[in-house]
Amino acid sequence: MGVPTVVLALHMALYGRWLIDDAGITFAYARSIAAGAGPVLQPGADPVEGWSNPAWLALLVLASAAGLFDHGTWFGVSDLVLFPKGAALACGAGVVAAFHLAAREIVPGRWRAAVVTAVAGTLAAAVPSYAVWLTSGLENPLLALAAAALAATLVRAVSRDRLTAPGPAVTCGLLAALAALTRPDGLVYALAYPLALLVLLRRDTILRATAAAGLSLAVFAVPYGGYLLWRVATFGLWVPNTAVAKAQGLPEVTALNRPAELVPVAGWLLVSLAVGALGAALLRPGRHRPLFAVLLVPLGCALAAYAVLEPDWMGLHRFATPIWALGALVAVLAVDRAIGAATVRGRTVAGVLVVVALVVSASSWLETARTFRNGPTVPLCAIAVGMGAAPNAFGDILGIPSGRIATPDVGGTALSSRYEVVDLVGLVSAPIARFHADDDMDALRDHVLDDVRPEFIEVHGNWTRSTGLLADPRTAQRYVPVLMVSPDSGYLVRRDLVTDPALLAEATAFAQQVTQPRREGASAAPRSGCGTLRPGSTDALTVTR
Repeated sequence: MGVPTVVLALHMALYGRWLIDDAGITFAYARSIAAGAGPVLQPGADPVEGWSNPAWLALLVLASAAGLFDHGTWFGVSDLVLFPKGAALACGAGVVAAFHLAAREIVPGRWRAAVVTAVAGTLAAAVPSYAVWLTSGLENPLLALAAAALAATLVRAVSRDRLTAPGPAVTCGLLAALAALTRPDGLVYALAYPLALLVLLRRDTILRATAAAGLSLAVFAVPYGGYLLWRVATFGLWVPNTAVAKAQGLPEVTALNRPAELVPVAGWLLVSLAVGALGAALLRPGRHRPLFAVLLVPLGCALAAYAVLEPDWMGLHRFATPIWALGALVAVLAVDRAIGAATVRGRTVAGVLVVVALVVSASSWLETARTFRNGPTVPLCAIAVGMGAAPNAFGDILGIPSGRIATPDVGGTALSSRYEVVDLVGLVSAPIARFHADDDMDALRDHVLDDVRPEFIEVHGNWTRSTGLLADPRTAQRYVPVLMVSPDSGYLVRRDLVTDPALLAEATAFAQQVTQPRREGASAAPRSGCGTLRPGSTDALTVTR
């Protein structure tokens, strides 16, 4: 376990203190819940389920209560950065532990199982998509751990002829509930145990298998169903508000091709060798065959979840994290089995092919890692500086102590802004989520400009064009720019709040000389930090922890 965990730690360290801004949304909810303010983005805001990862949120709340998260710094580095990355590394080590539990049942000999574990864990850790989304601050590591633990539980149960026993049934039900409460698509893992029973079903085990499947599903339903009932009672919805905002429809038949996107990422030669070795292992009789068959069930669930989900704007195949973990384990076990059954010449040829495939894939992964390291997706720190600390400074100059800020990036904003966040994307706003679901941007603009009337508006890029806020004549009538950094990006303040043109000029000068250079610096150095992030503070304009 040590080798792949160290490799994963080094790979994660390549991306420095980077966290993606969406992780800040969960951080902000954890802060509010831990402080006793309830399930709100900021104290005093309306309750909205703006998260889709309650298990990861619960972990952060517990860490905050224990003083490990959102309390200050460790060795000069913000615990907003260190705790989620440390938790991710621990989950990564847990994934490798699950690899070892499975390998011990399939591979003969303890040392051979150890080598298989180390190779599979290192292979997964080397994939940029895996390491990036483990270190992002999002819930991916917990989902990968749940999927890997589920796979190991199934393999051990089959190996010991206990698949229909109550223990594996209960364990699989709980792990499936953990996966479903970690990400919405984790719901698919509730099918893993019943499918495993179906794959290995015999006539004499039908009754036991049916009872075991019912027990597992009942165990799954208790925590998951309890959370659903709480959601309906609290928010009046069967799905999180984020699902309403994203308005994902039913997948089309062509979605079944979506997992094929991952093949060139892993490497065509590497995938071809793994698939060939897996086919040979499944065709060759022996006690290993049902173990491989049941191991493919959670991997198939992961692939199905990836196929159902719409492509994610964050890039680098964010939803594929469990696939990289389970795929690496299956691939290495299959290759080990094929090499062990081959002749001396066959082993030599197979070894050469594997080395060539790894070199080809590794060169591609290295370039991907280098590219993402230099320009990762929406750093939380850049948002905390640009949408949180910068408007705080403008408010200090203009004499606007409270109010609202409308922006499409809300993670870092919620952690650092003194203003109530109006989410133009709708993830943490129930009315705006409905406007996006209905594709009614006219109603969105009416709501923002006539009903909410935020003190500040920050707009940029595609969100400016898609919402039409800058093109709406009411915006020019009611707002004045503090600073426009491009025709479709900048800061606006409500015109009636600017009582002294000299103060607006001072705010504009401050934006040009201080806030904008710091925001650009945070974007140009995306692996740097910006402190502990407290509401109303402008420390992020200078702090780089």
